[in-house]
Amino acid sequence: MPRFLAAQPDARLLPLPWHIPLAEWPHEHLVALPRGISRHVVRFIQVGDEVYAAKEVIEAAAVHEYRMLTDLSRLDTPAVEPMGVVTNRLDADGDPLDSILLTRHLQFSLPYRSLFSTGVRRDTVSRLLDAMVVLLARLHLIGFLWGDVSLSNILFRRDAGEFAAYLVDAETAELHEQLSDGQRLHDLEIAMVNLFGEFSDLEAGRMLDEALDPLQLVQQIESRYRDLWRELTGLEKFAGSELARIESRVRRLNQLGFDVAELDISTSPTGDSITIQPKVVDAGHHSRRLLRLTGLDTEENQARRLLNDLDTYRARTNQGHVEESVVAHQWLTHAFEPVITAIPGHLAGKREPAQIFHEVLDYRWYQSQREHRDVPLTEAVQGYIHDVLSALPDEVISHEAFSPLGEQRQLANPLDPSQGFVEEEEMPEDPWEAEAFAPGTEVLPDFLDIEALRRRSQG
Repeated sequence: MPRFLAAQPDARLLPLPWHIPLAEWPHEHLVALPRGISRHVVRFIQVGDEVYAAKEVIEAAAVHEYRMLTDLSRLDTPAVEPMGVVTNRLDADGDPLDSILLTRHLQFSLPYRSLFSTGVRRDTVSRLLDAMVVLLARLHLIGFLWGDVSLSNILFRRDAGEFAAYLVDAETAELHEQLSDGQRLHDLEIAMVNLFGEFSDLEAGRMLDEALDPLQLVQQIESRYRDLWRELTGLEKFAGSELARIESRVRRLNQLGFDVAELDISTSPTGDSITIQPKVVDAGHHSRRLLRLTGLDTEENQARRLLNDLDTYRARTNQGHVEESVVAHQWLTHAFEPVITAIPGHLAGKREPAQIFHEVLDYRWYQSQREHRDVPLTEAVQGYIHDVLSALPDEVISHEAFSPLGEQRQLANPLDPSQGFVEEEEMPEDPWEAEAFAPGTEVLPDFLDIEALRRRSQG
C-alpha cells in the first residue's frame, strides 16, 4: 500500500493506479497541459476539478523538494504549491517504484517553450528575462540557493503587460539564513550556462527571433541581475544635508515592488555624510496593499494597475477626505466586481479576473481616444468582450477540450514535450502578444534600466 505524505491530502487520489509506472498511466487519469522538458517523468493528473502535476523521482529527492516548496509557500515566494509525496510504491510484481511528488497545477501559467513555440517578439523576450531576474533576486533575498536555475524550471503568468515568474523545480535547492556573494554568483553562473543551452536549442528549432543572439541574452541576464541586486541591497552614501534621500531610497524600492522592513543608517563622526543600506527587503509591496484594502490576491503589476484605478476612482468621486478602506470597498463594489461578473461563463477561462480588469481599462482608454469622449466602464467591458476577449485563446484548463499549445503548433506527444513538435514551415504569431502597447508606453531596453523601470511603474 503506498504511503501519502501531505499536509492537506486529497482523498480522491487514493484509488489512482500508483502501482503503475507514471509513464504507463492510463490516459483517462491524465490531461495534456503545456510543460517544460524534464529529466524525470512528469504527467498532469486530473481528479474532479483539480489538476496536479506528478513527478516521478527517488524518495529522498521527492521529500526534499516537497520540504523546499513548503518553505517557499510559507515565505510567500512565487513557486508551485506542494500537495504531497507518494512513497512505498510497488508494481504488480512487487518490485519498488520511485516516489511521486505532487504539486497543484498553476492556473493561467505557461512554460517558456509554449510561449516560444508560437513565436515571440524581441521585447517579449526582454520581459521574460526581467521576470526571471526578479524571481532569482527574490529567492536570494530569503536565503534560497536554487542550484538549477533555468527557464525549464519556471512558469510564467501574465501580469498587467509584464510577466510574473514562478519556480517549478526545487530538487537541488537549499535554504539558508543568508546567502554569501559566492553562493549568489554561483546560482547566477548556473543560470547563464543553462539559459545559453536553452536559447541555443530554441535557435536551432527556429523558435528564436533571428535578431536575438543566445550569448548576448545570457549576458543581459547577468547585467540585469547585478543592477537589481545593487538597487535592492547596495550601500548609498550622501551628504548630511540630503536627508530626503533616505525616503527617496525607500520610495524607489517601493516603485520596484519591494518593501523595506529594516534600513541600516549610519553617520560619519562629523555628521558630514550619511550611509544607508536596506537590510530586510520583501517583495510584493503593491499586492500586499491591494490585498489589505480589497481582499484581492493578484500579481504585483496587476496590483499596481488596480491601485492606480482605485486612486482615480477616489479622485473622480471627490472622496479624498474619506478613509481609503471605505473608498476601496466602494471601488470593489461599483467598478471591479461589475466588470468581472459581466464576463460570460464560457469566456472566463481566457484570463484571470485581475488581468481582465487591467485589459478592460486599456480597452476603455483606446476607445475614449478614438471616440474623443470618456467611455463608461460598463460600455467598455461589453466592447472588450466582443472585440478582444472572445477571440483570445484559453489560458486555463477547459474540461471539454484543451489544446496545449493552441491550434498553431502541436506537440508530437501532448503528454511528453521531450518528443518535440510537429514540424511546420513557418513560425505562427504569438497569441500572447496580439495586443499592441498603449500609446506612450515606454518599452524597456535590452538591459535592466532601473530608471526606466521606475518611470514605467509610475505611469
